[in-house]
Amino acid sequence: MQANGKNVRTRVCVLSIVTACYDGFMRFKRALVTCFLKCCAVLLPAALVLCTPLRAYATEDERKALPVQSNETPDWPQGPATGAKGAILMETSTGTVLYAKNIHERLYPASTTKLMTCLVAMEHASLSDTVTVSANAINAVPSDGVRLGIAAGRSLTMEQALYAIMVRSANDISNAVAEHVAGSVPAFADLMNERARSLGLTGTHFVNANGLHDENHYTTPYDLCVIAEAFFDSVSLSEIGGTPRYHIEPSPTQPDEFYLTNKHALITGTVSVEGVIGGKTGFTDEAGECLVTCAERNGMRLISVVMFEDSPSQFNDSASLLEYGFANFSPVLAQGNENLVFPETPAFFLADRNLFSRDITSFSFAYGSHLILPAGKTFADANMTVSSTGAPGAQTAMTLGFDFNAVPVGTVDVIRATVVPATSSLARAGSRVIYIDLRLVLAGTVGVIAAVTALVMMGQGGYFLFFGKEAKQRRRRRRKRRRR
Repeated sequence: MQANGKNVRTRVCVLSIVTACYDGFMRFKRALVTCFLKCCAVLLPAALVLCTPLRAYATEDERKALPVQSNETPDWPQGPATGAKGAILMETSTGTVLYAKNIHERLYPASTTKLMTCLVAMEHASLSDTVTVSANAINAVPSDGVRLGIAAGRSLTMEQALYAIMVRSANDISNAVAEHVAGSVPAFADLMNERARSLGLTGTHFVNANGLHDENHYTTPYDLCVIAEAFFDSVSLSEIGGTPRYHIEPSPTQPDEFYLTNKHALITGTVSVEGVIGGKTGFTDEAGECLVTCAERNGMRLISVVMFEDSPSQFNDSASLLEYGFANFSPVLAQGNENLVFPETPAFFLADRNLFSRDITSFSFAYGSHLILPAGKTFADANMTVSSTGAPGAQTAMTLGFDFNAVPVGTVDVIRATVVPATSSLARAGSRVIYIDLRLVLAGTVGVIAAVTALVMMGQGGYFLFFGKEAKQRRRRRRKRRRR
């Protein structure tokens, strides 16, 4: 009995130990799970923020709160708040930046890349060229990417291809044009980068012709604006880039018919802005909405660029920027303001000069040169520096740079003109020339005036001595004596 009781107590003790261990393990397990869940609750949102594209956590309101650098310039018209991460408004003839918001930040351009694609194609090919669309050009576009829909092996003219790129934003045709011009897309991207360097751009690098996302494919709002300026310098590209609708008719090289519609609301007129010339849309998840627009009126051509926007704010913000520019700035002619820079000097009064025997050099501002200034400001409100000087004897004597409170507002060439006296030309022709010194002429004129004045000031006696009644009688008597 004692042995059995001892065994029972042993079993109970072992069972208690096992139960205690099991309970401890379960409590540890629950604590471990609870700790894991708490860590997930803390770390998972942070991981999502770090891994999610910028678009997910930089809201439009947050981007509107970003500083606008141009608004910090004293006496500069205050620009509108935009939902873009980067935005710029530039006047093209002077390069004056009217509105600046993170204009040198590297961002993804999406399909606005196609401005450079068409520019390079236009410079390296003819509009009459035949562009054959390869299977590789089509298959390189993801299934959700925009395509024209042409079958492999069929052909378009280069002109039709550029319309397909700008109006339809066809990625497959961008690839086909790149292959036609350079043999491959990477080789064409090299041409794009070379062209960017020729424009002086330092924040741009291209790896493809259509703007589909790649981490090494980027630009800045400023650089994209300069690319657009070069694009719209071409009359042909301006016409293509400003077309709201285009019809590609069937041809012997391709039997299909395509109706293309532009999605740029300022081009189609959905968002109304007077004077729109053209532009380009762009979108990827990583780039957000991008938009380039060119418009002209009031003697100014303006280009607006917004990058990383939400739809449809890219259209409304672009319209606001353009209206802001046209309403708050104006061109100011440099001509007629030479006296503010070059004091007038009467050269023929100088001791070592003679108008009829010495060439005279004058300076004037180049015809049509102007500055872009805030409305109501004058030429005298701008500060001047000498940007460069011309070679001795060159027509352009120097180039002057002007700024308004440290914002560059234009450059003006100073033209040198030499006035050659007619007597010098006659002398060189072998004619007998008598030089007249204007100082002597001036001195003689002053002497005559002084003499007449002195006679008048002499009074009645002096006057009548020569012109009075008695003088007339004496002259009459002398004439009578001569007749006798």
